[in-house]
Amino acid sequence: MSAHHLVVGAGPAGRHVAALLLARGDRVTLATRSGRRTDLPGAEHLALDASDADALTRAAQGAVTLVNAANPGAYTQWERVWPPLAAALLTAAERTGAVYAVVGNLYPLGPVDGPMREDLPDAATDHKGVLRARLWADALAAHRAGRVRAVEVRGSDYVGGGQGHVSRVLPAALRGRPVRMVGAVDQPHTFTDVLDVARTLVAAVDDPGAHGRAWHVPSAPARTQAQALADVLAAAGRPPVSVRALGTRTLRTVGLVAPGLREVGQMAYQFTRPYVLDDTAARARFGLDHTPWEETCRRTAAAAGADVPARTSQR
Repeated sequence: MSAHHLVVGAGPAGRHVAALLLARGDRVTLATRSGRRTDLPGAEHLALDASDADALTRAAQGAVTLVNAANPGAYTQWERVWPPLAAALLTAAERTGAVYAVVGNLYPLGPVDGPMREDLPDAATDHKGVLRARLWADALAAHRAGRVRAVEVRGSDYVGGGQGHVSRVLPAALRGRPVRMVGAVDQPHTFTDVLDVARTLVAAVDDPGAHGRAWHVPSAPARTQAQALADVLAAAGRPPVSVRALGTRTLRTVGLVAPGLREVGQMAYQFTRPYVLDDTAARARFGLDHTPWEETCRRTAAAAGADVPARTSQR
């Protein structure tokens, strides 16, 4: 009988995790509040309020993995939505014995001088980073107490079909329009293919010795925001566009009347200095490499609706 996995969240990360598990013959249930269907053949879909620990526990009975790929939406809602959701996920994992696998991010680290390694402390000071750090600390404490088996994977800004800063401006850039990107556009910045997030999470779940810690997702070498956008446009056969910086002062000013931009402004440190991920440990542990950058760019452009030319060569 094939293993069953319950994936909470059907965003880019959740769908990619589900696709990998389905491809190897496992059974996958994708749970969202609406129960909306995806285009994944063989996936089961479930309408579920994942913050209801009892309902989530019933759904997770018999599952070998409970994947937290939830994305509660606007930053302004995180303080309200995340705590009960994360508590219910942790409770369900404890009750059922499923491995609790978390799709995390780098927010808990906060501003860092130098490459971001897994052995650095979670030292964020903004409320979103502090919140995500606390949620992982709760899961890690439960793991160390022997109540659950937990693991987290952390990537940088998503590309390859994910929701990230390149994807945000890509529709306009594909039409040849100038765009503005947060912070400095000439600083080295790591971009993570959402497919590699899924590959790392599945590898970490399958390796019991990898549980009880966070892993950084193998990612392509850092490049500037402007270069990343130009590369994606080139993959779609389009020329570069003018890229201007959306500075922190502007974000603070506009944030006075636009709460969403105020939240983005609190994370501007990610874009005003080098923001480089060290993924050495995951590469060594799981034998993974990042998806070739050209392929990532092609998938990023295609996800935005671009007509991507056929490849003339392959790495």
